[in-house]
Amino acid sequence: MEKITIYTDGACSGNPGPGGWAAILMYNNNIKEISGGQKNTTNNIMEITAVIEGLKILKFPCEVDLYSDSAYVVNSFSQGWIYNWLKKNWKTSQGEPVKNKELWQELYSLTKIHKVNFIKVKGHSDNQYNNRCDELAREAINKL
Repeated sequence: MEKITIYTDGACSGNPGPGGWAAILMYNNNIKEISGGQKNTTNNIMEITAVIEGLKILKFPCEVDLYSDSAYVVNSFSQGWIYNWLKKNWKTSQGEPVKNKELWQELYSLTKIHKVNFIKVKGHSDNQYNNRCDELAREAINKL
């Protein structure tokens, strides 16, 4: 299985408001940057969308080190929240419907294709790829 590194970030101008997402994919010595935006969205939707779009672009099953500054995204997998949501038919531990269910379902299905290792990075610090993703996501908002 090929090994790839993906950095993702989502941004929102107002929450909700116009939002942008970005992903940087690194494979061997190749780097690919992708980004996009939505006119009316939330920060969490953009964070999840960045991960989905980064994984969707892969042409075959990969082992992925996925770096995100979103505790929401990383903890959903590393702390097993998503598996509990699945068991409880997409309800939270409080019995509430899971927000952004369709996006979580799409992301979950992608983790069945790819072996994804979710890694939390500190946002807006000294990680050049996380900072570049933030820049791309904000540029995507400006293009709306």
